[in-house]
Amino acid sequence: MKKKIIFYLICMVFISNNIKGQNPEENLGNWFMYFGTHKLSEKYSLHYETQLRNYELVSNFNQLLPRVGLNYHIDKNTSLTAGYAFIPTQNVFDQGWGEEMVAENRIWEQFILKNVVNRMKIRHRYRLEQRWVKLGEKTTYKNRARYMLSVKLPISKNEDSPLFISLYDEIFLNISDNPFDQNRLFAALGYQFNKQMNFQVGYLRHRSENLKLNRLQLAVFLNTGN
Repeated sequence: MKKKIIFYLICMVFISNNIKGQNPEENLGNWFMYFGTHKLSEKYSLHYETQLRNYELVSNFNQLLPRVGLNYHIDKNTSLTAGYAFIPTQNVFDQGWGEEMVAENRIWEQFILKNVVNRMKIRHRYRLEQRWVKLGEKTTYKNRARYMLSVKLPISKNEDSPLFISLYDEIFLNISDNPFDQNRLFAALGYQFNKQMNFQVGYLRHRSENLKLNRLQLAVFLNTGN
């Protein structure tokens, strides 16, 4: 089974290297991601994540997103989080790390509700963001709301099977006169190494304002909390 996963990854990398263009919509870019939830006590845990986003496979920097938050677990299916992120973004394709990048300070709050239907795990995530976006000497303040519906479904009827399918759709809404900001539709194949750690590789269809982007996602999830 592990050999099949390795073969799948090699195929995705080969496809990525052979899709080249002159703008973000013509390239299969990628997002490398780590998500960690680390238990502090019975009710509290620390959330930390880092995402490196590229316009192309392993080059052409787009965005770095480190984010940290404190989780309060109301029960095993419900939690509240508040946190902070600092996000440098290069909006100019094929420009790399430079002076024209956008720098964003972000405070965020979220509410997560989980439930299980048969063997399918369902998660609703509601998030609010207060954003200070700086380009050059100008800083703009923005508010945004997000909603994500995600599901996790084992591939095999065998409860010990490590393979699963992960799906989500997330919509981003500006709290302004022009509400639509983004939509992300995602599908992935996941491998559960143990109760605490899994790995996912998948495809993201990312609509951002007038752009329709295709992204390969590689993600590691480590959960030592509830």
